[in-house]
Amino acid sequence: MEKRMSRKLPVGAELVPDGVHFRVWAPRCRQVEVVIEHSGRSVKDIALPLAAEKGGYFSGICDAGPGALYRFRLDRGDRFPDPASRFQPEGPHGPSCVVDPSFPWTDDAWPGLTRDGQVLYEMHIGTYTPSGMWEGATQQLSHLSDFGITAVEIMPVAEFPGRFGWSYDGVNLFAPTRLYGQPDDFRRFVDTAHSLGIGVILDVVYNHLGPEGNYLRQFSDDYFTTRYQTEWGDPVNFDGDTAGPVREFFMANARYWIDEFHVDGLRLDATQSIFDSSPRHIISCIVTAAREAAGKRSILIIGENEPQDVKLLMPPAEGGYGLDALWNDDFHHSAQVAMTGYNDAYYSEYTGSPQELISAAKWGYLYQGQHYFWQGKRRGTPTFGIDRSCFVTFIQNHDQVANSTWGTRIHQRTSPGSYRAMTALLLLSPGTPMLFQGQEFAASSPFLYFADLHKDVARLVRKGRVEFLKQFTNIASPEVVDSLDNPSAVATFDLSRLHLVERERHHGVYNLHRDLIRLRKEDTLFQAVASSRVEGAVMGPEGFLLRFFVGSEQRLLLVNMGRDLRLRPAPEPLLAPPQGSRWEILWSSESPQYGGAGTPDLETDQYWRIPGHAAVVLHPAPIGDIHE
Repeated sequence: MEKRMSRKLPVGAELVPDGVHFRVWAPRCRQVEVVIEHSGRSVKDIALPLAAEKGGYFSGICDAGPGALYRFRLDRGDRFPDPASRFQPEGPHGPSCVVDPSFPWTDDAWPGLTRDGQVLYEMHIGTYTPSGMWEGATQQLSHLSDFGITAVEIMPVAEFPGRFGWSYDGVNLFAPTRLYGQPDDFRRFVDTAHSLGIGVILDVVYNHLGPEGNYLRQFSDDYFTTRYQTEWGDPVNFDGDTAGPVREFFMANARYWIDEFHVDGLRLDATQSIFDSSPRHIISCIVTAAREAAGKRSILIIGENEPQDVKLLMPPAEGGYGLDALWNDDFHHSAQVAMTGYNDAYYSEYTGSPQELISAAKWGYLYQGQHYFWQGKRRGTPTFGIDRSCFVTFIQNHDQVANSTWGTRIHQRTSPGSYRAMTALLLLSPGTPMLFQGQEFAASSPFLYFADLHKDVARLVRKGRVEFLKQFTNIASPEVVDSLDNPSAVATFDLSRLHLVERERHHGVYNLHRDLIRLRKEDTLFQAVASSRVEGAVMGPEGFLLRFFVGSEQRLLLVNMGRDLRLRPAPEPLLAPPQGSRWEILWSSESPQYGGAGTPDLETDQYWRIPGHAAVVLHPAPIGDIHE
């Protein structure tokens, strides 16, 4: 048995000319065997001892090939799946499977993703199509391409227990879940996406592992730490005395998805719970590892960071972590309050006022160091000088839809006009916009929290879910608590499936999103809106304007979330057209093709009119070109 050899990754099962090379970190063990398992009674399982290396690693070559099922036997006791398993065909409690990563890729010319110009689309594979498989989602990529989506952000796919789930409780971080198909089906999804001009970003969870099916402690207690706390259990140990192999494990995972699946970037979940006091933070190391794996391809690394720390966006040379973008919850929360009037719990720090929405468009985060009363502390960091495309903006995502009482979509909690108007603000603002699956056609299906766990764990998860939702005072009442959907029920999962036929049934909303994305991509100014100069003015209790400047080009976006405004007088410089021009309507959310009631003249001899629950885009035209 060889002690060391050239490998792509430091751990796991890799094909070599003589068979399969296995390597695992198991410092708590004195002896480790790889057991090749056979389902037939006529062939016995084969157990081969692995050679001990320095640092707690064990390795060796076995005469096996692709598709071989195996587990590691620890100290001649129980068998456990490989911590770096590439596939778990029977789920996290079953044997691991040797995978051949070779694939007939056709994307050699694909350049990857850069931050500017993207329109993101968050997708959960299990509910996106009736089949809930990679194959079904692959067949829908051409629709997304035609619609104008440039990158899909896939919710986590790391193997998790049960028949359905979000996979934020994943336990086999290298194994794409068997629930969506084979690993090659994932590769085919990515390859097809690239052929259609769509990038693929994968959501990964590096702050914790799920409570069921997590066998890492059997190999080493040092995978986790009790020095910090998270709401999801013990966090990963990135800075203990023996954290080196743990850091290596997670850096390898980032490289793995980029290299073997050609994904175009990662979305790092809950980065505020990735704790590390090392001289170089593990997030920075993960980002570097991912970029190195991409080679000449450009990739996009996005983070979720509740405290809104822009240090994650700064380059490593300046003490930062080198991410490309961060989710912007502030935009979402203010937009939600503006559309619904509801500002309980974490929405209580927002008014949804015109000035908030102007500031969100201009500066990204709204909280940049002010006291945040809901948390009883200061929140956020200054964003001055940071590109606004660094902030991913949205009015729906998986968390926020599920956090509504019954997983209802925002269009069901506001007026059609307000939904159209806020969609225009989202898709025409300087931030990088993201849609959540089904948003583009006003999906009737909710998106609920679902997780098929062991009954004892499921009971605790439901209890924790109820306690979390009780921060919203309307949910705290017993009759509402009793009506909440059970996360472990099959019906909860089934309710969350999209009905893609609604693209045609709800064609007005679908056309609205399609045309706004087209405007963002094709209009001279909105193509460069992320780098535009933006000015704004409050025009009424719920109305405001944004004026965009790019070179000699200008556009005016009027947004009114309330009743019609009639401005007389109208002493606002930003409302004035460029010299020698008049404003002309370029686009209106009140177009009948979107379900609107039509758009009257905005500037009359009597007053300026800003229609209620609407958004209108104006562009300048020479006075001589417009009929007086």
